[in-house]
Amino acid sequence: MKLEGGIADTIGGTPLIRLNRLFGGESFQVNGKLEGMNPGGSSKDRPALYMLREAIRRGEITSDTVVIESSSGNLAISLAQLCCYLGLRFICVVDPRTTEQHKQIIRGFRGEIDLVSEPDPETGEFLPARIRRVGELVQHIPNAYWTNQYGNPDNYLAHAETTMKEIGEQLGEIDYLFCGVSSCGTIRGCREYIDRQQWSTKIVAVDAVGSVIFGGEKGPRKFPGLGAGIAPGLYRQDVAELVVHVSDMDCIRGCRELIRYESILAGASSGGIISAIRRMADSIPAGSVCAAILPDRGERYLDTVYNDDWVRRELGFDPSITYGG
Repeated sequence: MKLEGGIADTIGGTPLIRLNRLFGGESFQVNGKLEGMNPGGSSKDRPALYMLREAIRRGEITSDTVVIESSSGNLAISLAQLCCYLGLRFICVVDPRTTEQHKQIIRGFRGEIDLVSEPDPETGEFLPARIRRVGELVQHIPNAYWTNQYGNPDNYLAHAETTMKEIGEQLGEIDYLFCGVSSCGTIRGCREYIDRQQWSTKIVAVDAVGSVIFGGEKGPRKFPGLGAGIAPGLYRQDVAELVVHVSDMDCIRGCRELIRYESILAGASSGGIISAIRRMADSIPAGSVCAAILPDRGERYLDTVYNDDWVRRELGFDPSITYGG
């Protein structure tokens, strides 16, 4: 069994475009890496491909394997798509924050949903509860294999070998890299590549308010894919030089700026990254070259980020006041 050809060969090589209209008034340039252009709609296509391919090479996945993962949505879509291509059964453990759009796409790729409805009683977080459920499934389902995005080095190696390499090939040594964090696979892989090249690039980790990855105070978060309730296994203390925490409203504001100025329909994490760049604008030296990894596309957030009624109801904020209706 090999994971090559067809849809697998279309992963990576995503566009890198200069965000001239959004940051045209600044003395530095910002280049957005549009990871939503991957076939599965997000940057998670890269580790999904790499983790499956390497597990097949090692003989850990065969034609009888049942692949299992815990995910807030995007990695589950990527794994579901590739497992469908391989003819493998795939089960994803999700929690209530996973959007209906994400779940519908997973099912569309013949993936199965296992919903954890209650958080872990000790931490109050869903992630430990999801991981515990994965353990139960692996124990009881014959030939089950957990890809384990939280601790599998193949997760970050995918980004070291592809994502950051592609940015470097187009821009050379950049001054700043803005990267959202959750499993820490993307940022860890980019760190590995930058260190290997001996670049002086400053990595800015964009984390969610309410996430504990970088020692923040634990709190509620509306959007999946940014932040975590526990520090993931791939986290490294030196993974970033700077950390910016963004709120749910920051994510919405950044997403709508991407639409207004660049006609880019991106997901919540991308909006958070744009807001982080805005916040740091006064401290970025003139002439700097920045890259921002925009993780996914926005169709999955039409009922939340781009829905004015949802924003008013869930966040108590009237977006028409800021965005002009």
